[in-house]
Amino acid sequence: MPEQPPYLRIADELRRRIAEHVWEPGDRLPSRAQMGEEYGVGENVVRRAQELLISQGVLAGRAGSGTYVAEPRQRVRVVRSTAREQPDGSPFRVDMKAMGKQGDWESSTDAKVPAPAEIAARLGIAEGDLCVRTTYEFLADGRPVQLSTSWEPYDLTAGTLVVLPEGGPYAGAGVVNRMAAIGITVSHAVEQPEPRQATAEEASLLGIQKAAFVTHIRRTYYSDQGQPVETADIVVPVAHCEIVYEIPINR
Repeated sequence: MPEQPPYLRIADELRRRIAEHVWEPGDRLPSRAQMGEEYGVGENVVRRAQELLISQGVLAGRAGSGTYVAEPRQRVRVVRSTAREQPDGSPFRVDMKAMGKQGDWESSTDAKVPAPAEIAARLGIAEGDLCVRTTYEFLADGRPVQLSTSWEPYDLTAGTLVVLPEGGPYAGAGVVNRMAAIGITVSHAVEQPEPRQATAEEASLLGIQKAAFVTHIRRTYYSDQGQPVETADIVVPVAHCEIVYEIPINR
């Protein structure tokens, strides 16, 4: 088995000290020179170890001040419910506001992307048929708490004002409201959650450890005619979020 790189060994030692309460949240770490001397490594090795732990939320760097043990992050509550679609706002923003946080998201859309086999099967279209693909990074107080990749059949919205989920007059209105604008009634959604480990890219985007556990939700919206109109892969980090399902009861 290959020897562990020195910076990973130092990172493990720093984690151990924090876990054993040698350093508490808010404590300032010794200088890199001091730690390098203590562990018998160069300052660059200590810097790499600290940068890794900062990216994972274990440490926090303060410009001109030093490196500190990060304060524990409050676990964000993510509510899943199709009943919470709103004509004038985002359920995500409402959830974050209820927790005293600022909810926002960043997105990137690519039109006319050929559907991979799994996405085509979920949308009931042929593999290679064109889709509008939008990737999202949802933020709470500027920190990423959820990723999503959404796919919509291009033929469904082509030539309409809602073809771009985050562009035009219906930008950010959500699938249900956007489809209603072109005469399609979304009646229900199906979600399939499952636990797995984060990919390297997901871990980097979410600021979590590689292979940390996430909940992967495959969601598909259906029209009242039974036609899939959108499908998405939603990734939520277990360490930072709790998922709650709100189930409406029709009487």
